[in-house]
Formats: sequence, C-alpha cells, structure tokens
Amino acid sequence: MKKIIFIFGLLVDFLPVFSQKLALKDAINIALRNSLEIQVYRQLLDIASISNFIGMAGGLPFVTGSATDNFAFNGVNQKFNTGQVIKRNGAEANNLSANITGSILLYNGSRVMATKGRLQILEKQGQDFLNAAIQTLMATVMTSYYDIIRQQGYTKTLELAIVVARKKLEIVQTQQGVGLANNADLFQAQVDLNNLVQSEQSQLLVVNQAKADLLRLMTSRPDSTIIIEDTIDVDRNILLEDVLNRVPANPDVLAADDLIRINQQIIKEVSAQRYPSLKGNLGYTYSGNNASAGQLLLNQSYGPFVGLGLIVPIYNGSVYKRQQKIANLNTNISAFQKDMLVRDYRANVIKTFQAYSTTLQQLEGQTKNYQLAQQLLQLVIQRFQFRQATIIDVTQAQQSFVTASFSLVNYSFVAKSAEIELKRVASQLTF
Repeated sequence: MKKIIFIFGLLVDFLPVFSQKLALKDAINIALRNSLEIQVYRQLLDIASISNFIGMAGGLPFVTGSATDNFAFNGVNQKFNTGQVIKRNGAEANNLSANITGSILLYNGSRVMATKGRLQILEKQGQDFLNAAIQTLMATVMTSYYDIIRQQGYTKTLELAIVVARKKLEIVQTQQGVGLANNADLFQAQVDLNNLVQSEQSQLLVVNQAKADLLRLMTSRPDSTIIIEDTIDVDRNILLEDVLNRVPANPDVLAADDLIRINQQIIKEVSAQRYPSLKGNLGYTYSGNNASAGQLLLNQSYGPFVGLGLIVPIYNGSVYKRQQKIANLNTNISAFQKDMLVRDYRANVIKTFQAYSTTLQQLEGQTKNYQLAQQLLQLVIQRFQFRQATIIDVTQAQQSFVTASFSLVNYSFVAKSAEIELKRVASQLTF
C-alpha cells in the first residue's frame, strides 16, 4: 500500500521531565474508557435491554393477592316472626376476606407481539446509537491527535527558521566587524529573529491548547503534560464507490432504519386496540364473617374460581382510528428522515472525497515545492555569506521556506482529516 509519511515533533527541551509519551491507540482507548458520552449511551442501551422482555409487553400472567380483616362493635336489634327479639349493644363482629388471583391475556389483536417487537428494535437502535457514538468519538480523537502533530509541525518549521535567522544575524555581525555590513542589515536581521521567536512562542501556546482539547476528549485532567511524537500517515487507497456502498451500514443510518420499524410496530399496536380483548382469570378466594350476636353468628365461603373476561371496543370517538393515521404518518416521516440522512451522507462523502483526492495531488506537488524551498534557502544563505545575495534575498527565501513547510504540514493534515471522515462514514475506523 502506497502511503505518504511526514514526521514532525516538539523538542523535548521544552517539556517537563515528568511528561509521558502518548500514542494514538492509547489516546483512543482512554477516551473510550472514560468518555461520559459513551457511558450515557451504554446506560441507555442497558435500559433498552432490560425493557426488551415479554413481561414488559404484557405477555406474562399477572398474579395478585389481597387480604382484609375488619373488626367492628355493632349494635344489634333483631325481631323474628317467632316473636324472638335480639337486642344488644357493642356486639363484636369480624369480617375476614382473602384471595389470590391470576390473569393472563389470551387475545388482544396481537398487540403483545407488536409491543415485544418494538422493544426488540429499540434495543437494536440503542446498540446502533452506541456504535455511532464510538465511531464519532474515535474520529474526533484522531482528528484532534493529528491536529497536535500539525501544530507541532508548524513549531518545528519556526524552530528551523530561527536557526536560519540566527545564522543570518551571525553572518551580518561578522561582516560588520570587518566593515562589510551596515547597521540597517544588522537591525533587520535582529528584527527578523525577534519576530520568529515571538511566533514560536505563540505557536507553542496553540500546541498546548490543542493538547488540552485532546485531554478533554479523553476525560483526563486538562493540565496533564503529554508528549506526542507521531507521524501523519495518509492512506491513499480509499475508493469513492466503496464508501458510498457502505453508507447504508453507517450506525446513524441503521438507527434511522430502526425508527421506521419501530413506527411500523406502533401501527400494529394501535390497530390492535380496535380488536376485542380476552383475558383468563384463575384464583382462590376466602370470605368469613363472625358475630357475637344476631341471627347469623358464622358465615364462611371459600374455594377456587375460574373465568373469562371479554372487552369489546364499540365506540370511543374515533380515537383509535385517528391514532392509527398518526402512526402511519410518523412512519412516513421517519422514512423521509432516513432518506434525507442518506442523501446528506452521500453528498458529504462526495465532497469529502473530492477534498481528499485533490489534497493528495497537491501534497505531491507541495512535497517537491518544500524540497526546492529548502534547497533555495541553503543556497541563498551560502550566497549571502559570500556577499552574493542581499539580506532581502535571505528574508524572502526564508519566508518561502516557512510558507512551503506550513503548506506541506497543512495538506497532510487535511488529507488525513478527510480520510478519517470517510472511514467514519463507512464505519471502518480502527486503531
């Protein structure tokens, strides 16, 4: 596999002794392990997994038990046709009842199965959301990681430019010592050196801020000190057709497809409400009444029971019918949303691939341009040392070298960023 590799690094002299080297694989592993966003998606997936149970859909028996024991002190005043009279105040009475009942849904228009199907799809959608979050986090960490390498490449270029500026200043000072240079050249050389030193200091701030962004993605302390010594390795073998063919396998697209199926199950659930509902009941009951006065001193009944319950919807103001229409519309909307998502992904893939392929072509030309600028700077410095070039020539060659170096680093980063995005869309990010 043909690849282009550029190596840039930050000088260790600028870093504390307790710094630690961070590889891309380690950065991604730490980010995936510590990410609060990933943990949220994992918890949501756990909720969906727990909910995906036939009992949550109402398909298992429902058993209840109850017991009531009431004590009372009643006044009794009874007169029988035999002439007997019972009259008593504060007569004790006890009423005890208990039962255990089990009911199971026998038929409700297959609503239970539709609900169970919806819960199963919700669990799959949760997994797709988690996969999408993982791919997105990996892409973000990788882009941030390579951005640090880019910024360090800028720093390295400025360091080389400072070396040249110091060399230029030394030459001017030497020439002035023998009367071959004026103060204007000396002042210009010193100003150029000072400007480069200030630019380097500003660039080091950019590098540190880029590292803080990466540490935030890793959910690590933003004041931690890390060393990144890596390469920008651009894969040149990505094909547009392959990425477009894998768009339907993108987790975001799969989640959108899950939403269509969820709404289709909701249509079945709503439609089932228009059918009769049949339940079977089975249980055991006990009832006992005790009284210390009155005609009936003891009354007990107990035993099992079994029965059926039928509910037939007759009219509810067309609510179920309207709910079904709404569910159909929601299904259509989710289908349109998926089509829009696929449309946008395909358009972005084409745009990203155009940037990817164009940048790779520019990268080859810029590599040659960088080599020429480097050779030109060396040649002009030599000519300046022998007074065959002016200080303006050196400054212009130095600016050309800095510009070419910056462009080379930037092109490699742009190509790498496009590669990362194409692989994210195709769900092919690995580390």
